[in-house]
Amino acid sequence: MGSHHGRLIRTVEDMEFVGIYDIDPKRQSAAAEQGIHVYSSQEALLQDEKVDIVIVATPNHVHRDISIAALRAGKHVICEKPVTNNSEELRDILEVQKETGKLFVVGQNRRWDEDYLVMKKLYDEKQLGEVFNVESRVHGSRGIPGDWRGKKEYGGGMLLDWGVHLVDRILLMIPEKVKFVQCKFTHITNEEVDDGFRLNLEFESGRTALCEVGTTHYINLPLWYMNGTHGTAMIKDWSMEGKIVKLERAGGGHDATPIKAGAGLTKTMAPRVGDETTSEEPIPRLPSDIRDFYRNVLDAIEGKAEIIVKNDEVMRVMKLLEAAFLSDETNQIIRFE
Repeated sequence: MGSHHGRLIRTVEDMEFVGIYDIDPKRQSAAAEQGIHVYSSQEALLQDEKVDIVIVATPNHVHRDISIAALRAGKHVICEKPVTNNSEELRDILEVQKETGKLFVVGQNRRWDEDYLVMKKLYDEKQLGEVFNVESRVHGSRGIPGDWRGKKEYGGGMLLDWGVHLVDRILLMIPEKVKFVQCKFTHITNEEVDDGFRLNLEFESGRTALCEVGTTHYINLPLWYMNGTHGTAMIKDWSMEGKIVKLERAGGGHDATPIKAGAGLTKTMAPRVGDETTSEEPIPRLPSDIRDFYRNVLDAIEGKAEIIVKNDEVMRVMKLLEAAFLSDETNQIIRFE
């Protein structure tokens, strides 16, 4: 992720990539070979007056201490997600951020994913009628990477790795209070941390959302599945393959012709074939540029714009993830907010 940030920053106007500090000698050598300045220590980086913004791209368990050190050194901070392992550590950072007056922002980069932006647009514009259920998932089949993500002490596990993105986006999409949280982890390939989860949310209005991550899925379910009173939308994968089916007029319901279904008949589940009550259209495209995140950080520092990724939003996500951990631990539904 540090390399990813570096590549992006080089393409953002008014930003200059000054250098890195990394505890791994191999990565230090690789950076130096690319002509990147490598600091001898964290202290040397923080003492450099040319550095205005520090990006923290490390395993999760050291986010708090590095962020606080950078803030106290007079630097603005962009911190990778999850911001910390828990809400208490985040509170520690925000207290120092308030003392120093420097900007602290979390890199919730997947707010800029096209698949999310399209589904949020469908939701906001009520193109499917009143949405009553949203499903957001990420499936893979390679297990947890063989690095710190598989270790509890480093803040590993899929709820903190991917769940922080899925929950962040659902809470932005559905601007309501969450009433209930229910979560179940899987430990197919890793006993120490979760290698997958199913997280069910119920909102104040009765709307429901499912956030699901799996790392032992050899046939993936759709990234997004959204149900509304007048339509359904589905996005299969990051290629944006998918479709929208809308109800155009009433009919084809209770008077449907029964179909043979297994060993019986069904009228309830009879498909809408040839009744012309629905229409189908492709998923619209809505390009996005993640560099707008960095531009927003610059504008916020200069007082030209409000920061997009707000710390109270990040805190709410962390508290909900804590409720999810508790739900799995106790095997209970947790009342939230």
